[in-house]
Amino acid sequence: MSINLSDPAGEPSPTALPQPYSQACENNKVPILAELKWLFAETKLVLELGSGTGQHSVYFAPNLPHLQWHCSDISANHQGILNWHRFAPSANLRGPYQLDVNQSQWPLAQFDGAFSANTAHIMAWEEVALMFAGVGRGLTVGGRFCLYGPFNYHGRFSSESNAAFDAHLRQQSSHMGIRDIAAIAELAQQAQLHLQQDIPMPANNRLLVFER
Repeated sequence: MSINLSDPAGEPSPTALPQPYSQACENNKVPILAELKWLFAETKLVLELGSGTGQHSVYFAPNLPHLQWHCSDISANHQGILNWHRFAPSANLRGPYQLDVNQSQWPLAQFDGAFSANTAHIMAWEEVALMFAGVGRGLTVGGRFCLYGPFNYHGRFSSESNAAFDAHLRQQSSHMGIRDIAAIAELAQQAQLHLQQDIPMPANNRLLVFER
């Protein structure tokens, strides 16, 4: 889905480009930012994994002016991200970089913060493991990795809506599905990352915070 953004007067902006749009990003950006403000208070460089539409980046970056926000995603999503960056530029916004978790080398060798939203249930489990391994390699000691999305506990869904969402995902592709927090935490430990916070978020989502 694409939209054309307009200026405050309601007239189409002459520089507006088609922007990919996610209603989920629009709904969750405010509560996520409220947590990132204290979680990344001392952070200097954040790598966003799977920037998707780019909506999160143009909202978070200007509201976290003390750090640099580096976007990354597969190349197919770059144009949409760039369109958002051109429409809502920020001095501390970088990228997007080409990043597939299957790559042996990531575009940033080192970072003290990482963020990813609604990716763990989309990627294959092997790719989730590669994401954690890559973050473990690049995250500096004391750095934080914030992972947002729906998660299960003890193999059970936390709500009926999450169960329905999981069924919808698996209808799309057998490799998708809501992950169990215990399995995620085990992957993290293998990458020398430790689950420090499990923060409840709106709409039966969580923000998992891992530290290196």
